[in-house]
Amino acid sequence: MTTARLPLFPLNAVLFPGLVLPLNVFEERYRAMMRELLKTDESQPRRFAVVAIRDGHEVAPTAPGLPDPTALPERGPAAGFGPDPAKAFHRVGCVADAATIRERPDGTFEVLATGTTRVEILSVDTSGPFLMAEVVELEERQGEGAGALAEGVLRAFRAYQKRLAGARERTLATGTELPDEPSVVSYLVAAAAVLDTPAKQRLLQAPDTATRLREELRLLRSETAVLRHLPSLPAAELTRAPTSPN
Repeated sequence: MTTARLPLFPLNAVLFPGLVLPLNVFEERYRAMMRELLKTDESQPRRFAVVAIRDGHEVAPTAPGLPDPTALPERGPAAGFGPDPAKAFHRVGCVADAATIRERPDGTFEVLATGTTRVEILSVDTSGPFLMAEVVELEERQGEGAGALAEGVLRAFRAYQKRLAGARERTLATGTELPDEPSVVSYLVAAAAVLDTPAKQRLLQAPDTATRLREELRLLRSETAVLRHLPSLPAAELTRAPTSPN
């Protein structure tokens, strides 16, 4: 089992392989992380691990937009996560590859990353200026019947999109090409469906693609049934993760 050591970025959201993740980085510990990632040559991936924060835990306060010497540096990388930060995070996360890291004049960062592979968090190191994690990559197994399940999920997802567009009084874009590779389908639907963090986390850590697709089929049918009775919903972007002010 090959392990890797990566910077750890906890979020109140779940990152999936293939999902675009914009970040608005204000906190000093994450600024330090980005400064370190910028030391990696542009020809090499600038990787960090993203992990969802468990319910009941809070992110440390976001630093103000302008540098503030009293803000957070003295509190350390684990501020807000309790005496044992590893217990504040879910065990399964996703590696992010930062395609763009842009430092603003005020010292904050604008980052655009993409989820790549799932990982299990083995341990968390709090001794440096930002959190580091020892991780091991999780193999994506197809599971029995993944192909047929993917077809069913795509049909259910189309029905769900139509109901969602109707509830939001929007026009659904037609002709959009959806993938047919089962694992890609499973991650696309997991990212695009309007679900809470615990539900998305369960999908991320599913033991194989077929299990994830089976759960998505159940969720999509349930959510579509609920949408039939809702007159309207707040607008949300379904193809990108929200910008996180961390």
